[in-house]
Amino acid sequence: MQKHNIDLKIRNKVIFVFVIFLFLFFLVITKSLYIQIISRDKLLAYSQGQVFRESKIYPNRGNIFDRNGEPLAINVRTYSIFTMPKLHKDLSNYQKLSEIVPALSFAKIKKIVHRRDKYTWIERKLKLTDNQVFKIKQLEGIYIEQESSRYYPNNTLLGQTLGFVGIDNMGLSGLEYSFNEELKGKSQVVKYFKDAKGRPIRFESAVVENHAKDLSLSIDKGLQGVAEGYLKEAVIEFGAEGGGVGVMDAMTGELLALANYPLFDPNAVQGTSAANRKVSFITDPFEPGSTFKIFTVASALENKIVKPTTHYYCERGQFKVQDHIISEAEKDHIFEWLSVTDIIKYSSNIGVSKIALDLSFPVFKRTLQKFNFGEKTEIELSGESRGIFPTKDNISPLSLSNVSFGQGIAVTGIQLLSAYAAIANNGIYIKPTLLKNGNDNNPDTSRKLLEPGVASQLTNMLVKVVEDGTGTTAQIPFYTIAGKTGTAQRVNKNGGYSGYISSFIGFPVNVDKRFVIFVYIDNPKTKSYYGGAVAAPVFKKIAQYILYKNKEHETLAIHKPKSASDKQLIDSIKVQDSSTRIFGNDKMPNLIGLDKTSVKEIEKKMGLNLNHQGMGIVERQSIQPGALIDKEVQVLLQYKAPMYE
Repeated sequence: MQKHNIDLKIRNKVIFVFVIFLFLFFLVITKSLYIQIISRDKLLAYSQGQVFRESKIYPNRGNIFDRNGEPLAINVRTYSIFTMPKLHKDLSNYQKLSEIVPALSFAKIKKIVHRRDKYTWIERKLKLTDNQVFKIKQLEGIYIEQESSRYYPNNTLLGQTLGFVGIDNMGLSGLEYSFNEELKGKSQVVKYFKDAKGRPIRFESAVVENHAKDLSLSIDKGLQGVAEGYLKEAVIEFGAEGGGVGVMDAMTGELLALANYPLFDPNAVQGTSAANRKVSFITDPFEPGSTFKIFTVASALENKIVKPTTHYYCERGQFKVQDHIISEAEKDHIFEWLSVTDIIKYSSNIGVSKIALDLSFPVFKRTLQKFNFGEKTEIELSGESRGIFPTKDNISPLSLSNVSFGQGIAVTGIQLLSAYAAIANNGIYIKPTLLKNGNDNNPDTSRKLLEPGVASQLTNMLVKVVEDGTGTTAQIPFYTIAGKTGTAQRVNKNGGYSGYISSFIGFPVNVDKRFVIFVYIDNPKTKSYYGGAVAAPVFKKIAQYILYKNKEHETLAIHKPKSASDKQLIDSIKVQDSSTRIFGNDKMPNLIGLDKTSVKEIEKKMGLNLNHQGMGIVERQSIQPGALIDKEVQVLLQYKAPMYE
């Protein structure tokens, strides 16, 4: 019985202790619910009331360099000053601050803190001396923080492409925006608590590693300056609204220069227009005009519709398509039979229209899509346009004619530059990049567009344009230049046409490393608005700078003329076709297979007396090539229409 009573007492004690603990546990749970749920908002507000300022401070942004290590964007030490007007009604320290920092007038400070209670910035990103910083720290109620500020040491150089950062050092445009995560690094949290008397106490979170990365661009700073300088000269000379220049390494896809005008200084963003801050070379599509004709021919060659020697009758300058008349750019261009090579050489709208009509739009469209027209190039900048590209499976003959010579379609500068680079690179398309070695070890950045033979044929046609076609102003002594002029009607804001976009795109052929330069001038106001007169000279100046800087001429030493007579001989070999045509001033040239326009050039040059019979290309000549001739004797030429291939 006694043992039973003892067991009962122990059990009662255990139950009592259990009930006590259960009650205490219930109290803890109830208190937790009260704090975390019922009083959550009230307590958070109280906690936040203890912190009158919290900010994230980032380490120095990564620097941006050009391909040679020259700085393009760096950081400088600055200071930001703030106060808490509610706690400091005495204005005497503000007066002292204005004396320490003359740029901050007392009147300006009073205006800033007037009727403010919470913390207030007095000024951000100030450049101060160590002595000024020391004195400011002695002022009660005025607080100072050290911050890094972005600085662009070259001012307007590459301004739009670099972009700019906001007051908090976050990238807002250009490469600063595209690579913001890599450049900014990781932040450090800084809080200012109030003590019992309302005085601020600074608290910093644990310091994190600085993961900010530098950026090495493919841009050549020296070349960029040259491109911007010559572009600016041309825009001013021709009274234009703006322009752009792109220089690309055809074998790597690297952009060596990317210039836009008007210029933009990322050090002075305030007050600038959005139009001047964007990289119009990639954001603004335009009708390419005659620079687009080479892609019509590329499609025809690729699909074996034509050969370079195939001839088309160019209707003496007037060609009716549906109810519309297609004309040549110049009224005095009354071409008859032109080979495909000559159609590019003389930039015949009618000739290239006929090629496109033989080609058909579905076939032509496939080629254009291969060249990436209608798609972004995915260059490392935001805001890139896809351009304007026909989405239908087929279009009308008139629309096809227009597209064939660069109207009714819109491209960006970077699209056109990349497409021509594929021709210069033996038919291999390389994705454009603004990063040094940006395409290395990435097979997805290149693809084959054309057979090398087709690319070579296109290059030879473009060489003819510069040798004695519409692009002669782009000639550079001792170098073989391939290029194409463009003079496109300019679309205005109302959807109509007003003014022109004059352009030239090309590349040197006889060099170790091929580079492509595209120049366009937006809406020149002078009488000379053709691409050959406005844009080609800019191309020439930039190309000469690159060629001479790279000392490419040293590899051409064996081709240099040794005397004035030798140079004259070099200059006289421009009217030859695929074989020798001229044997000397006293001998009959070989005119077989030439069109009437080419024959008349030789006739004028040699002072011949020719009698032209028929149309097309020369089939027979009454005096054999190489025979001695009397220029008083009339030579009979018989023409015939060529066979379509």
